[in-house]
Amino acid sequence: RMVDLEAARLRVEQELGPIDILVANAGGSFTPPGPLEEITEEGWHASVEGNLTATFLTIKSILPGMKERKAGTILTISSSAARRANPRSPVPYAAAKAGIEILTQHLATQVGPFGIRVNCIAPETILTDRNRQWISEAVQRELIDAHPIRRLGTPEDVARTALFLASEEAGWITGIVVDVAGGATMV
Repeated sequence: RMVDLEAARLRVEQELGPIDILVANAGGSFTPPGPLEEITEEGWHASVEGNLTATFLTIKSILPGMKERKAGTILTISSSAARRANPRSPVPYAAAKAGIEILTQHLATQVGPFGIRVNCIAPETILTDRNRQWISEAVQRELIDAHPIRRLGTPEDVARTALFLASEEAGWITGIVVDVAGGATMV
């Protein structure tokens, strides 16, 4: 809800000052993979709301201050699920993440003149603590074999990409989607 985001933004800005870097990392998968006709309307809405709408509202809350200061960096988080069809990816999740990618590009064209850069990171399977428990070792091995680099991504892989895109070294980069996927999106 926008009112909750506004309250959070005000608390952060009172405590830490103006927000100049936003990582809009919203979402998750709210439906299992499966045929489209088996997806419930509720599951579809949950995926779109929890991913695309949450990203939109977060940016909407932070953007006016960045525009006023004529500076800022916004990073959105998509997924390799939006980059290619995969039977392991739930369709609503993939569609919502694809929406984040085009939102990123449209926003980059709108806010570039205000000195604001907007980019998107699209990770593949990341071996978080939760995923270590949730994904069996056998499935982890299958996923590793599907990556040309032959390992799963780590939170540090995504963090390093975000740090670069938020840095001045990336000052001429806007409107792109960076696959942090170990090459999996090209196979």
